[in-house]
Amino acid sequence: MRAIRVLAIRVLAARVPAIRVVGLLVLCLARAASAGTLIVDATIYDGTGSAPRTGDVRIERERIAAVGALSRKPSDTVVEAQGLALAPGFIDTHSHHDQRLFEQPDALAAVSQGVTTIVVGQDGAEEYPLEQLFSRADRQVALNVAAYAGHGTIRDQVMGKDFRRVATPEEIERMRKLVARAMRAGALGLSTGLEYDPGIYASREEVRILAREAGRHGGRYISHIRSEDRYLWEALDEIVEVGRVNRMPVQVSHMKLAMVDWWGQADRFIAVLDKARAAGVDITGDVYPYEYWNSTITVLFPDRNFSDRGTAEFALRSLVPPEQLILSRFSPERGIEGLSLAQIAARRGTSAPDTLMALIAESQVPGAHEEVIATSMRADDIEKLIAWPHSNICSDGNLNDTHPRGAGAFTRVLREMVRERKVLTLEEAIRKMTGASASHVGLVDRGVIRPGAFADLVLFDAARVADRSTVREPQAQSVGIDRVWVNGSLVFASGGATGAHPGRALRRASKAR
Repeated sequence: MRAIRVLAIRVLAARVPAIRVVGLLVLCLARAASAGTLIVDATIYDGTGSAPRTGDVRIERERIAAVGALSRKPSDTVVEAQGLALAPGFIDTHSHHDQRLFEQPDALAAVSQGVTTIVVGQDGAEEYPLEQLFSRADRQVALNVAAYAGHGTIRDQVMGKDFRRVATPEEIERMRKLVARAMRAGALGLSTGLEYDPGIYASREEVRILAREAGRHGGRYISHIRSEDRYLWEALDEIVEVGRVNRMPVQVSHMKLAMVDWWGQADRFIAVLDKARAAGVDITGDVYPYEYWNSTITVLFPDRNFSDRGTAEFALRSLVPPEQLILSRFSPERGIEGLSLAQIAARRGTSAPDTLMALIAESQVPGAHEEVIATSMRADDIEKLIAWPHSNICSDGNLNDTHPRGAGAFTRVLREMVRERKVLTLEEAIRKMTGASASHVGLVDRGVIRPGAFADLVLFDAARVADRSTVREPQAQSVGIDRVWVNGSLVFASGGATGAHPGRALRRASKAR
């Protein structure tokens, strides 16, 4: 269209007769309409889990126009795939990539691993007000952005600093109205972070009522459940209850068994979900492929009794050993970032439990910030959760993550779970990153390769694709991703961002039930 505008200015300045101007514009419009991208000789994985097939894919404007054995047009931009894998763009159903997104609109950490859509507003927290997020995301960033309404953000709006208690019926009603407003703005549903402040203080009734409001508008419920360790089984029962009572789809965020006592019990975890599904509850889950998590130290103290030595000892005995608790960010003392709790304790000459409590106390001052990376899961449990038919892949990462998942979760699955461990076939792994992901969060015309679907695509070398990010180098870029398209525009090629920003805000259509 820019070329058409330039042509119009030039011919008008040259005083070309009107009939010739019209003819030239019509010709230019016809050429623009017929121009497209033709990807030829690709190994096509369509996102449904079906076996791959060799063929061509034509992109016209934002969508896939045709799939099969296609003829070239003179106006086509032709991409010779030479047998590389072509898949729908990966959908990160639990992402924090909106953090600093508008400072890094190329979103290189995400698109370089094939991600074309991020779903944010996770763990009950909104980085931006929804209306602002959606207006800024349209055509200003490299990938698509969908979002949940954050329960914690809404609770904070209503209760402010007085959040360490059960909400009153009047406060819940005010929260319900804010959920309704978010749903009308295009939120996918409601998210909660029930291990975090302020959501940890919400009653089950509060959660059910607010989730029901999202469901009334055709939305979903996604949850960082109330516990991923001590009270895991009760927390699973709670999310099942939300789905059963409200008759709405629910999703468990970043499924894990993060406690030594539960290691090896992935089958029990899955059995809970399968039983719920058999009873009619549409429950799904997402998983990232790492044995270590990244969060705040405070989640180790669910009762928020940070000076309770017994709780500290239990956490270091049953949740994460001192050697595996790495302080990734600690603003009160930058010099200890990157050290384990065991190393910090040795440096300070104090016991591990006392050091843990001291670090929390030091971080509880206004403006302070801390994060930890903790190894609390076991590889065989992760494999089973990833292999569960109703799970999909997520990163739980951000663009500047201290955890390697932000830059490598999806390519790690392709390397480790497909090529090395053979937990998944390539077509099943792709389904768990695309078609299943779109279904689990309610996105339409995304996550599949078929005529009419949006042209979010990733071309990659299945024999070489791999993550390179580590705890020491969390920003290291993946290899083996050849090209990435978002809404028909090339956003990643030759190992770097193209500078194109065709991403769209993906609003859920308002639909009262």
